[in-house]
Amino acid sequence: MSVTGVSANLAPLIQSVLDINKRLTTLQQQLSSGQKSDTYGGLGAQSGIAVALNAQLAALSSYDQTMTSVGTNVSLQQQVLQLVAKTAATVQASAVQQSSFTIGGSGQTTVQSSAADALNQMLSALNTQGGNGYLFSGSALNQPSVDISDHILNGNGAAAGLRQVISERSQADLGADGLGRLVIPPAAGATVSVSEDAAGSPFGLKLAAVSATLTNAVVTGPSGSPAAIGIDLSGGNPNNGDTVTFTLTLPDGSAQTLQLQATTSATPGANQFSIGATPAATAANLQAALTAGVAQIGSTTLSAASALAAADNFFDDPPMRVSGAPATATALVAGTSANTVFWYTGNSATGSIRSSATARIDPTMSVAYGAQANEQGIRWLVQNVAALAATSYSTSDPNAAASYSALSQRVYAAISVPSGVQNITDIEASLANAQNAMIAAQDQHAQTSNTLTNMLQSIQGVDTTEVGAQILSLQTILSASLSTTARLSQINLLAYLGPVA
Repeated sequence: MSVTGVSANLAPLIQSVLDINKRLTTLQQQLSSGQKSDTYGGLGAQSGIAVALNAQLAALSSYDQTMTSVGTNVSLQQQVLQLVAKTAATVQASAVQQSSFTIGGSGQTTVQSSAADALNQMLSALNTQGGNGYLFSGSALNQPSVDISDHILNGNGAAAGLRQVISERSQADLGADGLGRLVIPPAAGATVSVSEDAAGSPFGLKLAAVSATLTNAVVTGPSGSPAAIGIDLSGGNPNNGDTVTFTLTLPDGSAQTLQLQATTSATPGANQFSIGATPAATAANLQAALTAGVAQIGSTTLSAASALAAADNFFDDPPMRVSGAPATATALVAGTSANTVFWYTGNSATGSIRSSATARIDPTMSVAYGAQANEQGIRWLVQNVAALAATSYSTSDPNAAASYSALSQRVYAAISVPSGVQNITDIEASLANAQNAMIAAQDQHAQTSNTLTNMLQSIQGVDTTEVGAQILSLQTILSASLSTTARLSQINLLAYLGPVA
């Protein structure tokens, strides 16, 4: 008979203890981490599903981070747009509140000086940077959106600024004789005529219409190229109080009427002409009154309209300049970076401006949030504030007050944004669409993430209560196994056979 050694019986028991201890270690790690395993390999057949779920959650997190960044940029864009609009509205209110015309040493009113400060604020705001770069430079994120106020108003070296462009345009619109590029020759017998100085020219006053209540007169036009109007009094003198009304189009597109009234007085008032002894004498008086009335328009409303037209030219892309000697010029020419300041220094998109900056916020959705400072809604406010800030007057000019009044009224009306011109709120609304899309995507992502997390938890996670119970059970078994092992380890052959008699 053979006797098996105690150590041979202990081996399986010791291995069992080691297995229990290993299992306890695993359970304790699960209890502390809440996860079945710290590696995908520990998940067995469900490891592939866990990998896929984690990848989806990571993608959603990446999209959410993108939306957080883009959302910050869009919020900044909205704040800038609101500041630009608010600043322009302040200038607008000031433009009609000034009760008296007083100019300082710079040749400007306090309202105009304030407009210059406002322009600087608007331009500084448009150069705001977000997380990715300049917010209003289109796709040119590393390029400032606009030039500085000093360069825009006063020029930069050989490059002309707005003030120079306004001066040149004023000369081109007024002409050498101050008659707004209209030709009013001396009356030819009993006939008075007025014509534009050149066909197709963008400068000066344009003859839009004429109407008259002049008895015995024959009025023709405007017709021909260049347009002309004729008033033939050879049929006889008009009656006292009869009128002739000219409708003129100014460079900014606004209309101006000039009504001249016949009078029997030998000392006619403003916009009146004396009825002479003969139709020829009356025609001469009408020609003089027409010349004086046009000259008055030239130094007041035409000057103001010219400043707004010049601002529109300057803020165009590219900026447009008077071609040739201003007083006789008949065309505009595109400025170059060498001779004209380009106020907008970002990139101009060839397609949709919003699409100049896009971000994917979901596997099936992207948002467009690009913006440019030269968008019409922004440019319109900037150019009209700039026109007020750039114009100056002379204390020796008797028409300065009337000219300034015409300018401030035009700026006031323009900042209200006429029909057909993009409003800055339109830009805000299109950016708000991107914000709303991101809010909706974030809500959807939150729901999806919650579902995916629950699915992942069912694969990777553990029930800590159940794990705790298993640990207690294994600890009991381990304790018993250790006790048994300890007792067996103390048994030898003598102890096994018992005491010898």
